[in-house]
Amino acid sequence: MRYRRLRVQDLLQEEISSIIQRDIKDPGLGFITILEVKMTEDLKTAKVVCSVYGEHEEKEKTMKALNRSKGYIKFLLGQRIKLRLMPEINFILDNSYEKIARIEEILKKEIHVPQD
Repeated sequence: MRYRRLRVQDLLQEEISSIIQRDIKDPGLGFITILEVKMTEDLKTAKVVCSVYGEHEEKEKTMKALNRSKGYIKFLLGQRIKLRLMPEINFILDNSYEKIARIEEILKKEIHVPQD
């Protein structure tokens, strides 16, 4: 069952990326990268981890647009992927890049501080 879950996760990631790029015409969507899809063991829920390029307001606007489009994305996935039950989709914003950039900024400041 585990290998099936991994295959379905990869397929969902590919198809959701394609749908967002080609099929959704919402002007609220920014530049989105689907990083990974994590599914529960029973394949009923999919957490879609995504990264959005831009400022905080842009990210909020994009996440609202994605959540508005959930039903349509699920509908298109149902047409493209034949599963007995299409999983419930939850979009999660990944902020790890911003955290890494902040840590790097702090480290650079610490390194460049003159020592007495």
